[in-house]
Amino acid sequence: MNQDVAHGNRANAYVALTLATIAMIVCFMSWSNFAPLAAQVGKMFNLSVSERTLLLATPVLLGSIMRIPVGILSDKYGGKKVYLILMAFILIPLFMIPRVHSFGMLIFAAFLVGMSGTSFAVGVSYASVWFPKEQQGLALGIVSMGNMGNAVASMTLPYISKSYGFTAVYNFLMVLTVVIGVIFALCCKEMPVDKTKTLKGALSVTKESSTWYLSLFYFLTFGLFVAFTNLTPLFLTGLFNYSAVKAGLYAALFAFVCTIIRPVGGAMADHMRPMALLQWVFIAIIVFALVIMFSFHVQAMFIAGIVLVGLAAGVGNGVVFKMVPYVSTGNTGAVTGFVGAMGGLGGFFPPLVIGWIHDWTGSYELGIALLVLTGVICWFALWKHFIKGDFHIVK
Repeated sequence: MNQDVAHGNRANAYVALTLATIAMIVCFMSWSNFAPLAAQVGKMFNLSVSERTLLLATPVLLGSIMRIPVGILSDKYGGKKVYLILMAFILIPLFMIPRVHSFGMLIFAAFLVGMSGTSFAVGVSYASVWFPKEQQGLALGIVSMGNMGNAVASMTLPYISKSYGFTAVYNFLMVLTVVIGVIFALCCKEMPVDKTKTLKGALSVTKESSTWYLSLFYFLTFGLFVAFTNLTPLFLTGLFNYSAVKAGLYAALFAFVCTIIRPVGGAMADHMRPMALLQWVFIAIIVFALVIMFSFHVQAMFIAGIVLVGLAAGVGNGVVFKMVPYVSTGNTGAVTGFVGAMGGLGGFFPPLVIGWIHDWTGSYELGIALLVLTGVICWFALWKHFIKGDFHIVK
């Protein structure tokens, strides 16, 4: 079925790809809304470093876990329907956030807005059916550029808050979500679905060892993207006394670099052995993380390390998702949900751990050392199972 669709109406395919990407950008703006405003929110609620990192991590939790059922629902009922329901739901926490008056309620609203992160599973599931497998590395790399919503949020939200007030930020996000939802509803066709699919059948992807290996690798690469997009403003305002707007621009630079390089990684994986390429990605992440670890008091080197690790992680994201459609035919949404969930959790834990370590030790270096260790573990698993071994996802 996928091949027939892929070689059918190309206009439908390109419209689906374009609007799925734009919708993901808008959803990711909501998902990452707290990162560029962390300093302001911290002052409003008198938060410690660990409380700020908890606030940054909370939306990532629900947005990660719920990628699994949302990806399955997209395969069964259609990505268009699920996307529209998701965008309608996001309006609830966006309305709540500027109106809460306690840290507990703020955390609750942050938890709900985390649903916007599931747009990744919907977008990949919806866009993938319109293209043949030999083109999916590039196509999925393009739709995954919806991650750029983090960069757009970092560039725009601090300015809106400074110029028009904190509440205006969320009014802006609500209006933007409604406008994109209406355009998506009017212009996109529903994807072909197999309504005979069952939850048990979708969960069969957990029996594939490849699902778990890709999940581990994405835990590192996408986790880096989420964690450092959220943490960069905290680092720059706390260590180098940047203003919230300037720190947001640097966070946007990181998110932009990590996102724009992702289709390049997917396209490279279309023409090279993906796992061999991924080995060099992990080596680069380890090296650049070490640069960050030893440059917390050297501004230029620190920023260079952030940008370079973003480049490596972005290429890795594209490579990993090149392989997703090969794991279980017809269950792309389910595999995307599992792999995406692990990637999201990779962005959930680092801010919490780094915040706790900072409160205990007064420094961030040990937290980055744990990132280096994770990179080594991923490299070893890749080398042992795919490089030295004879197991291949893509032949």
